[in-house]
Amino acid sequence: MKKQRKHYSPEEKVAILRRHLLEKEPISKLCAELGLQPTVFYRWQKEFFENGASAFEQKALPNHSAEQERIAYLEKKIQTKDEVLAELMAEHVALKKEIGEL
Repeated sequence: MKKQRKHYSPEEKVAILRRHLLEKEPISKLCAELGLQPTVFYRWQKEFFENGASAFEQKALPNHSAEQERIAYLEKKIQTKDEVLAELMAEHVALKKEIGEL
C-alpha cells in the first residue's frame, strides 16, 4: 500500500525551515521526524531564499485601485469639458465672423 503524501502549507514550511536555520536542528533529524525527503527540504529552502525579497516589497495601498479609478474618471471628465469648450469657442468664432466682427 502506498503511503499518502502530507501537503504542508506555506506557514508550516517556513516553521520547518525556521527550526533548522534559527534553532540549528539538523536537517536529518527534521526529515526523519516529519517523514520528508532531504531533497524536498532543500527545494523549500531554495524557494524560500529565492522569493525572500518579496517579503520586503511595498504592498499597494488597499485604496490604490479606487484612487486610480477616480483619477481616470476625473481625467475623462476634464477631457469632455475641454472638447465641449473647444466646440463652443469654434462656434463663437464662426458667429463673430458671420457678424463681421473678425
